[in-house]
Amino acid sequence: MSADIRKIAVWVEETHQEAGRTISPATRKAVAVAVIANPFAGKYVEDLSPLMEIGAELGETLGKRCVEALGITAERAQSYGKAAMVGENGELEHAAALLHPKMGAPLRKEVEKGAALVPSSKKMGGPGQDLDVPLGHKDAAYVRSHFDGVEVRLNDAPRANEILVAIAVTDSGRPLPRVGGLTHTDAEGKDGLR
Repeated sequence: MSADIRKIAVWVEETHQEAGRTISPATRKAVAVAVIANPFAGKYVEDLSPLMEIGAELGETLGKRCVEALGITAERAQSYGKAAMVGENGELEHAAALLHPKMGAPLRKEVEKGAALVPSSKKMGGPGQDLDVPLGHKDAAYVRSHFDGVEVRLNDAPRANEILVAIAVTDSGRPLPRVGGLTHTDAEGKDGLR
């Protein structure tokens, strides 16, 4: 089963100033969102494998859109995250089926490597509700400068029988990081932690 997509939205958030200081180069976060029909809305289904396959498809599609929006090559991606909001006729397990078993591998291919777990969040909601997409360094979870997030919202999604799925990719960490810890340049990315 492939995704029944009603809408895709992509945008880039750039921070040029923070705390009265110029950020150069600007920190950038790209987000790609797909609004899809929930094939299991309004009914309990034991086998959620069709949603898992859709998750793989969206991992590639949305990951690629983020990298393209940033105008970078895959290896220049530094952090990533994923999230899903299920409309009222769905259930949280539908979001879990999309996000967890199969979305990660194609997303990692689009950002090259991706040794660290992909941070994720899921919730139920309706049109215009905010969805937070957590972010973490793609290769080393201990890189504190990349603990971040980005908020997404579409005024008409998700409708009751839909799921809003989001992937975020950055080419940098937070602006003005200064809480110490492992840095992006020192990260090895061998074990997903350091």
